Amino acid sequence: MVGFGSPGGGATNVKPTPPERGSFPLDHEGECKHLISNYLKCLKGARGVNDEECRKLAKGYLACRMDKNLMAPDDFKNLGLIFEKDGSKKQDENASSQTTQKKS
Repeated sequence: MVGFGSPGGGATNVKPTPPERGSFPLDHEGECKHLISNYLKCLKGARGVNDEECRKLAKGYLACRMDKNLMAPDDFKNLGLIFEKDGSKKQDENASSQTTQKKS
């Protein structure tokens, strides 16, 4: 019983690991605070379920962070924020661009 009675209960030191996508500066100026507050209210109202409305708020928050250089710009599909309406718009745009190319 080597660790018995030692201070801290024999807890081992765990080395923290950096985030997978780099460092994310804190929003010290509160530039995107209103967006994260709305997102957290949505989560609370939905009882912790991250439904589409809350996910759209999260998308707005991440867009704000990207615009203010608080995180590296990235495509929302890489962040797991794809919505059916966004997908159908892109499909409609692709179809219309292909149609105009065929006419040319």
